[in-house]
Amino acid sequence: MKGVGERWLEAAYAGSPWLRLLRPLEGFYRATVARRRVAYAAGRREVWRAPVPVIVVGNLTLGGTGKSPLVAWLVRHLSAEGWCPGILSRGYGGKHAAYPLLVDDRTPAAHCGDEPRMLGDQTGVPVVVDPDRPRGARCLLEVGCDILVSDDGLQHLALARDLELVVVDGVRGFGNGRCLPAGPLREPLSRLESVDAVVINGEPRFAPPAGAFTMRLAPIAWRRLGDGERLPLVPLPFSAPVHAVAGIGRPARFFETLEGLGVEALPHPFSDHHAYRREELAFDDDRTLVMTAKDAVKCRGLAPAASWVLEVEANPETGFSDWLDGRLARLVEPAPETNSRAGKVPTHHQE
Repeated sequence: MKGVGERWLEAAYAGSPWLRLLRPLEGFYRATVARRRVAYAAGRREVWRAPVPVIVVGNLTLGGTGKSPLVAWLVRHLSAEGWCPGILSRGYGGKHAAYPLLVDDRTPAAHCGDEPRMLGDQTGVPVVVDPDRPRGARCLLEVGCDILVSDDGLQHLALARDLELVVVDGVRGFGNGRCLPAGPLREPLSRLESVDAVVINGEPRFAPPAGAFTMRLAPIAWRRLGDGERLPLVPLPFSAPVHAVAGIGRPARFFETLEGLGVEALPHPFSDHHAYRREELAFDDDRTLVMTAKDAVKCRGLAPAASWVLEVEANPETGFSDWLDGRLARLVEPAPETNSRAGKVPTHHQE
């Protein structure tokens, strides 16, 4: 059964008429957001700037957009270009006694959150979780990172950034175009005028902003939950039909991907960041269980070891990587009196 929050989110994206009743509250929310931005811009709230480039990958809307897969692509691309990237996260859904928390292969998702755990597994780069993003950024600097990628954080203005990327779901777009609680927007659509790039996940079913890039999430392999063995997409390493669980921002995306792979599945959607219980993963038949990589980090030890995880990768259009490399080239320039071992020296633009 869907919770109140899930039903509200569906209504916000569908533009249900009853949400008009919440527009007075939307006005209050928009005013609060505007005052907060002005306070940071005017220096009444402190903004900390790192001595290295900072890229923020965020959402303008509530609900999943494919942001974390783009973060994984970014750090792999940056590593290939000679950078030493690190990932900064709020760690939604995780609870730990002290921060900053440097995630390693022993850190449970219950401590760091499902997305940081997944990103650490997928990329191998340093991942730090901290509600205080400037403090978390300093931790990444201490472990040798020379460029920082913030997974989410578009609205966390205490950390200065050099590039802002907004990821949008191609199917849901911006919903009814209203801010909370009358719609799914965290900030007004006018915020798009100040970001550096918009990346649309999938073929857009709405009029995209001018200059927007596209990406797609491509399945690449099956991974057995118990021992981590990876196998190609075909032939299937299991017999269909299967049970499919997805606790992501838009579970239907996962079920549609399975359908595209020819996998007949009985779907079991859960809310984003859902904390699974063993009984939710136990079924009274012999069908195989399949899940997303984000779910897998929470299902170890709960789901059957013979369950399978579908691994996916973000594939941005070619023009995006060219644009990114060009922007980064403008952010860095050789210092006048450094030797060859000094590496990249960031020159930040003024915001």
